[in-house]
Amino acid sequence: MTQETVLGPLDGNTLKELARVICGDDHLYYRRGFEIAQFLENAGWRNVPEYDGEYRGEWTLQLLTARRDSPTELEKVLVRLADAREYLEEPDVLPTVVNAVNTFLVHEGFRLENPGGRPRVVVCDPAMAHPGQQAPVELKATMAEIIREARMAALLQRRLDEARTCYVNGAHVAAIIMLGSLLEGVLLTVIQERDASLLGNKDPDFIGLKALIGICHKEGWIDVDMERFSQALREYRNFVHPRCEFREAHTPDRDTLTVSWYVVNGALNDLAASQPAAGA
Repeated sequence: MTQETVLGPLDGNTLKELARVICGDDHLYYRRGFEIAQFLENAGWRNVPEYDGEYRGEWTLQLLTARRDSPTELEKVLVRLADAREYLEEPDVLPTVVNAVNTFLVHEGFRLENPGGRPRVVVCDPAMAHPGQQAPVELKATMAEIIREARMAALLQRRLDEARTCYVNGAHVAAIIMLGSLLEGVLLTVIQERDASLLGNKDPDFIGLKALIGICHKEGWIDVDMERFSQALREYRNFVHPRCEFREAHTPDRDTLTVSWYVVNGALNDLAASQPAAGA
């Protein structure tokens, strides 16, 4: 590594999760006992004991705990987990492993990344662990409770998940654009499912978000506060066009994104609460 170590001593639960990822399972890169020892050596550890047949997880956790006060040693392990050379036979597993590590490492204030194939550990905000959950409005409904069409509900849920990924990686503008796209998709689908005649002669493929917000508010499906804030989110969503952002004096930051989560959570909650009863 060429950068100075940034890690401090890791929490015991963090070490347990780290041991789990190193060992792997059906969903991660599985390592047998002797392969774990080889992995640690590849990471740059010296004097790694020979695997003695114990349970892999317990054995790995013991080794990590023994070097808990050596941040450099633990950083070597993390960086190796994001090294493509570990997965030459299964290259597609690398992003999965990195994501698995970041789900718990973020609570320590760090994140593992692999830009351009150069793995590293960087500092991040622990608040990124649960984007939107710190917002004044907590999301109380699932996409499937708002959208009846299962495939569309799954697609929109993926957009929400991708917005969270952008949040975690500090891509504020990308996250806001994704949230605006999500809101547009939800509102259009809700209108089509509840009363498609409300679209009038407008082509669903070309109707704008402003009109969709107006229709849902007029029908009482979203409250006036969400209607007003959704229009503000719509304007930021338009930053998908660089010229729109260029004309503005304000560049969206994490505070802007937090407000955007507030808007989306509130609007989705309103839509769920106004869902007509089955058979109505």
